[in-house]
Amino acid sequence: MNPVRQPSRRKAAPTRFLLNATFVLVRCAGESPPGAANESTGGKKPSQPFAEAAQPTTVPNLKTLPSADLHAAIDRLAASIAHRHPRTRRLLLLGIANGGIELARRLAERLARLRPACKFTLGILDISFHRDDIGRNPIPKEFVPTRIPVDVTGADVILVDDVLFSGRTVKAALDELFDHGRPARVELAILIDRGGRILPFAPDYLGLSLPAGETEKVRVHLDPGDAEADTVTVVAAAPRPSSP
Repeated sequence: MNPVRQPSRRKAAPTRFLLNATFVLVRCAGESPPGAANESTGGKKPSQPFAEAAQPTTVPNLKTLPSADLHAAIDRLAASIAHRHPRTRRLLLLGIANGGIELARRLAERLARLRPACKFTLGILDISFHRDDIGRNPIPKEFVPTRIPVDVTGADVILVDDVLFSGRTVKAALDELFDHGRPARVELAILIDRGGRILPFAPDYLGLSLPAGETEKVRVHLDPGDAEADTVTVVAAAPRPSSP
């Protein structure tokens, strides 16, 4: 009599889980998937519309930045704002004096082309009397007063400035803004983030990151008459006077 053979029990091979890094592309409505040909263009890939997924550029530790990089950063800002506000009826762009005034004007020009259906107003926000360092930094001679052409209450407001550093300017801008009313929402658009925050503020829209040291100053010049003359330079900051 043959003995009953027991079924062999093989050890199952251990299952290996692979974590795949997936890159998600945000496509606008009507955009073809990546690699798809457009029949109406004879097999050529259609041009990519702007999308909020465009990321700000991180610039190496340079001392100067050409105007072309600045213009590309402004285009990214405008595209991101247009993507988030396709049909906002009460959008208020407020350039923080003085560095944000020209930047806000250029963003308004681009938004008028990108989103004709979006109704927005351009204004200026002066923060001189809300700064916590007004004793060390007196009001400049080129003082520009606050000009807000419409009612702030209930509006979507975008504060615009050229450089974000400690966050004190943003805090002063909010204090000045809420002196004029209660907006429905407040966002922050920054051309250059140089790091060094001491207050909890982060931009909703960012053109580029330019890390700078505590002993350096980032100077942005946006020429109202000649965009090719736009420059960004990183220079040594003037030493602060010692306390008596």
